[in-house]
Amino acid sequence: MSDTTRLDLNDGASIPRIGFGVYQVPPEETAETVRTALDIGYRHIDTAQMYGNERGVGEGIRSSGLARSEVYVTTKLNNGAHRPEDARRAFDASLEALGFDYVDLFLIHWPLPTRYDGDFVSTWKTLEEFRDEGRARSIGVSNFQIPHLRRLAEQTATVPAVNQIEAHPYFGNDEVRGYGAEHGIATEAWSPIAQGRVLDDPAIVDIAERLGKSPAQVVLRWHLQKGNVVFPKSMSPQRMRSNFELFDFTLDDAAMAAVDALDKGPAGRIGPDPDTFDLVPT
Repeated sequence: MSDTTRLDLNDGASIPRIGFGVYQVPPEETAETVRTALDIGYRHIDTAQMYGNERGVGEGIRSSGLARSEVYVTTKLNNGAHRPEDARRAFDASLEALGFDYVDLFLIHWPLPTRYDGDFVSTWKTLEEFRDEGRARSIGVSNFQIPHLRRLAEQTATVPAVNQIEAHPYFGNDEVRGYGAEHGIATEAWSPIAQGRVLDDPAIVDIAERLGKSPAQVVLRWHLQKGNVVFPKSMSPQRMRSNFELFDFTLDDAAMAAVDALDKGPAGRIGPDPDTFDLVPT
């Protein structure tokens, strides 16, 4: 991948701007799916403890023939492991499952402000330990709102490298994105095409037809021009390849504005509200 496909983070590292997400990929199919993504050209794999498929991610990377250093690996802390000792055990388990001695990026998956007496600060300080040990090259958060980010800024020494949040044309999440841009926190967009809901939108279909691109390519290109890192998800090799081909065209100002205009604010959210989400897997 060329330099234009990477984004510099606030800690001196850089991250591929197109990642391959393995949410809901069955564990028994993960290794083959990851290997296919890497064959296509993806160099960033995004998993999580909650997904249950870290082992397959590691197997897929090893079977690809690529050096470990060529693949950027992200995983995330399980909601049931926020207390420092639990987080340490969970992180060790992730490295064991992946079969690596480090991950490129480790995230707190959800802030869970109604759990653990609202204490995600001690969890973040535990991630600082992993960073200082070199076992997590970068650390960040996921689904954090502005008050959560401000609390980390007030009570800890490390600004998250990234915040992975729901973001798509129907829910741009611009306030959180704006705070991130102002404070050097990169935005990663999960559910970047709103689980496919935006692909039939007339405004997006019109742009796609004019450019000779697919609606998914138009939406993913919109994300890149907004500065987001994206994780398109598909198990179809053809769509995986199409989703990766985003650097041979651009959206003009009118097209960007047309997609921006689709934002429905909080009503466009399809995932949980981070201020109230408190699911802890059993």
